[in-house]
Amino acid sequence: MDSLPTLTASLKAHNLFAKKSFGQHFLLDQNLTDKIARLAVPHEAVIEIGPGPGGLTRSLLNMGVKKLYAIEKDPRFISLLQEIENVSDGRLNVFEADALKVDLAALDSTRPLRVCANLPYNVGTKLLINWLHAQPIFWDRLVLMLQKEVAMRIAAQPNTKPYGRLAVLAQSITAPHIAFEVPAHAFTPPPKVDSAVIVLDILPQGERYADLKMLGRVTASAFGQRRKMLRKSLRALAGDLGIDLETWLGTANIDPSVRPETIDIKGFHRLSDTANALR
Repeated sequence: MDSLPTLTASLKAHNLFAKKSFGQHFLLDQNLTDKIARLAVPHEAVIEIGPGPGGLTRSLLNMGVKKLYAIEKDPRFISLLQEIENVSDGRLNVFEADALKVDLAALDSTRPLRVCANLPYNVGTKLLINWLHAQPIFWDRLVLMLQKEVAMRIAAQPNTKPYGRLAVLAQSITAPHIAFEVPAHAFTPPPKVDSAVIVLDILPQGERYADLKMLGRVTASAFGQRRKMLRKSLRALAGDLGIDLETWLGTANIDPSVRPETIDIKGFHRLSDTANALR
């Protein structure tokens, strides 16, 4: 790894720049990429999404990861990443692919896998939702750089402004915490907002909520009209499910006059369980 040029020199040599359409912002500070990598390794097998110029890739390899799978959608970066692959002693495998279309579980039989990524802003939330819904769960930890606002929504608690659907889904199968924040000026080019690194550790099997599909429908309806009381925001869904709204809320022990941000995670689990039971 010591034989590689600096990230800045590599970008210049390959005439590479961040592409706005891909939501790219490069993190070139090795101190920061090392700090992220330490949250993911030591571990047997790690998947990195959107490595770009390979700053985090280098840090993960330097930290001693045994198997690293880097998935990059932008073909401009493949030759640069292959230069890192060539000096990785067979530990790095680079794939030109869209992470939204890749079966990550099929990349390696090692279980559990781990995901570590500086996610593009335009697809970060969608990728996270996909990983939360994976059946079976193939990972034990997600270490993700996201917009600070998104990270706060994932870790949010009830009765706070960021609390919503994303928090309920994420906290139904993981224990998330924000590890540290990264200011916009740390990136090249700097985005308009700050970022944060969030760690999501999978809960023990017996503590995970099983039916994220129904939970997703309930939370989408509830938070889709978050300023309304539940008796209004859930009315359409009750009709779609063919259940009586008042019976549903009463059986779940939920006050019809409250707003969704006041309902804790277990309350949404009760709503989902009761919806399934009454259908």
